[in-house]
Amino acid sequence: MATSQLLILNKKQIQQKIDRIAYQILEDNLNEKEIVLAGIWDRGYKLALRLQKVLKKISEFKVTLLRIDLERESSKLVAKTDLDESHWKNKVIIIVDDVLNSGKTLAYGLGVFLNTPHKKIRTVVLVDRSHKIFPIATDFVGMELATILKEHVDVIMDVEGEEDRVYLS
Repeated sequence: MATSQLLILNKKQIQQKIDRIAYQILEDNLNEKEIVLAGIWDRGYKLALRLQKVLKKISEFKVTLLRIDLERESSKLVAKTDLDESHWKNKVIIIVDDVLNSGKTLAYGLGVFLNTPHKKIRTVVLVDRSHKIFPIATDFVGMELATILKEHVDVIMDVEGEEDRVYLS
């Protein structure tokens, strides 16, 4: 690890945050038979996979995993999913991403579901940097972190040969 990187969360702390978020999702959805975890590719999807694993252990409801692919550099909403809308119609949808910076990614992720009826939509992020320029709120947050704009939060998760960690650079 370079000296310009500050470790924010280690592997154990990341898992503790995921476990806590999973319990919060459970509490928010006690009467549901199914929820949809919509992970934004790629690190949001990896986080959604981890949440799904914990939720399967602690909850009775079915957890459907959905992948959202966004063209992040586009100035327009360009997104696709790996499942069609029948998988999320009239269900609870939880949009998952690793870091909330400006809110654009979560806003674009939300756009995928706006033309389909749903019960409710929630958001999950591992790290919220609080630099929002889009009107996006996070419902379940692993950690809020006050940063300056030029700093960068890196989430390393499920990368072969790398230990899970979150660091600031």
